Amino acid sequence: MPKVFFVNLGCVKNLVDSEYILGLIKEQGYDITDDPLDAEIAIVNTCAFIRPAVEESIDTILELASLKEKGHLTHLLVVGCFVQRYGRKLLREIPEVDGWLGTGQIYRVGEILGAKDADTPIFFIDKPHFLADHRAPRAQATPFYSAYLKIAEGCSHHCTYCIIPSLRGPFRSRTVDSLFIETKNMVERGVKEINLVAQDTASYGHDLDPPCILEDLLEKLLTVSGLKWLRILYTHPYHLTEGILELIDSEEVLCPYLDLPIQHVNPDILRAMGRTLGSESILKLIEKIRNRSRKVTLRTTVMIGFPGETGEQFKELCNFVREAKFDRLGAFSFSPEKGTPAARLKNSIPQNVVEDRIKELMEIQADNSRELNEELIGKTVPVIVEGLSPETDLLLSGRTATMAPDVDGQVLINKGKAMVGEIVPVHITEAHTYDLVGGIER
Repeated sequence: MPKVFFVNLGCVKNLVDSEYILGLIKEQGYDITDDPLDAEIAIVNTCAFIRPAVEESIDTILELASLKEKGHLTHLLVVGCFVQRYGRKLLREIPEVDGWLGTGQIYRVGEILGAKDADTPIFFIDKPHFLADHRAPRAQATPFYSAYLKIAEGCSHHCTYCIIPSLRGPFRSRTVDSLFIETKNMVERGVKEINLVAQDTASYGHDLDPPCILEDLLEKLLTVSGLKWLRILYTHPYHLTEGILELIDSEEVLCPYLDLPIQHVNPDILRAMGRTLGSESILKLIEKIRNRSRKVTLRTTVMIGFPGETGEQFKELCNFVREAKFDRLGAFSFSPEKGTPAARLKNSIPQNVVEDRIKELMEIQADNSRELNEELIGKTVPVIVEGLSPETDLLLSGRTATMAPDVDGQVLINKGKAMVGEIVPVHITEAHTYDLVGGIER
């Protein structure tokens, strides 16, 4: 069978889609290769959330198209959000591509590969209603000990800056039973850490018949024997419930970690964003979380440079970040995406001002992070070992339960030996801005 070179772009939710696509093509007998020069077919799963992601998608497609023109590839397929966003005009704009699949049509990848010798490019796009379940073949692309579980697809929020609802469709949850079966299968093949993802995990289940809530799903997944860490990502702060906090408090398997994207704190900016919860409400929520008996690590995301954001409003955000002391924080700049209400707003902020503001905010966060990390010196914490450090082969690298894969820091292990995927006790001896250092204690 021909060999396939596969590229995944974008977020981890997109990565789960890529795993489904890989599972489908492997099921049909195609081999996967990491070298495009060794492949006959290239497939790109694209992102188009914001302008830089669109540019990366275009660059990747054109780079592979040039390989095809040189005879290194025979076929090029493009799938995902980029296709869903720009539609059939792509047939005219990038004629080198042999097949296109929108986000709701990824299950048809086998069909499009089967017709790869067609005279004209094949294009499948429709309103996105596809929702994979435990029966879909899936080839895990993450390390064997850690995986993502997409509990829902789409989004029904109406943030004025976001095009996700148009790319992914309305919010739709998978069933508890389906997610339980997939979790059980993952753990049986060696997965120790599962990260729950969706556009808003806390909205899980409200659309089901009969409806349920995230707590129902968590309680079911916690019965899976052998699961060591279960982490909740992408939780809209408005939907975080007391029940979720009580479960995190009482269940050791649930990582003491919450990802609460607040975006901003100024009420006028939040109103223009179509978001709820101002600074006072968010502070009360943080206080409620930190009053629990189990210490919970908090991660958030903020948007800088939303149209009309004044210096005073930015200062308000900075002061809030100083006071709230999030353990982890990511900042990104506003991107005016065509088709969103926010793209039509006036009073745009110059890019150099946005960059200066992000730098200032991240310096505040660096101080917070360093201070919070220093509190861990002298403590022994469980760490999942991920292998040799990217910086040096002399150290092992791993993560605590309060460090999500790909987005948070690492623990550098300078003493002791362990197997990859093993969870070991590490005594913390040093703390840096985002990373920790320690030795294994047996």
